[in-house]
Amino acid sequence: MTQPPHDEPTAETPDELREQVEHTRQELGATVEALAARTDVRARTKEKAAEVKGQAAVKAAELKEQAVFRAGQARTTAAQAVSRMQDKLPDPVRDQAAQVAGQARVKAAQAGRVWDTKLPEPVRTRTAQGARMARDNRALVAAAGAAAAVWLMYRRRG
Repeated sequence: MTQPPHDEPTAETPDELREQVEHTRQELGATVEALAARTDVRARTKEKAAEVKGQAAVKAAELKEQAVFRAGQARTTAAQAVSRMQDKLPDPVRDQAAQVAGQARVKAAQAGRVWDTKLPEPVRTRTAQGARMARDNRALVAAAGAAAAVWLMYRRRG
């Protein structure tokens, strides 16, 4: 037999010895279970993947919230810029910009009919997406058009 550890007293009766053996068995069982859990790579990988997935979902939600907030800020800023730009434009420039926009709509409709018949499907899809983005950001497009009209007007004078 082996020597007992120095910090544990030896059993004096058979019942105490049985009790110590049972306690040692329980400790050994717990140790084996802990070691088995550490060596179960598949279970640990699944746990880590679930943890990372949860963290990614939280981060994605935070980023989405920030993006929505910043998009709202950008929309507000663009609307304010358009309003300031329109206030500063002389009436003849505004009228000319409206006329050019009307002509552009007519030409776009004509081009759209040609594109529907001639262009391949992927190009039509991307074009439709661009048109949708322009419609969704009308204020920004109007500000750019007004700025271009002002630039052209001053360019012709100079």
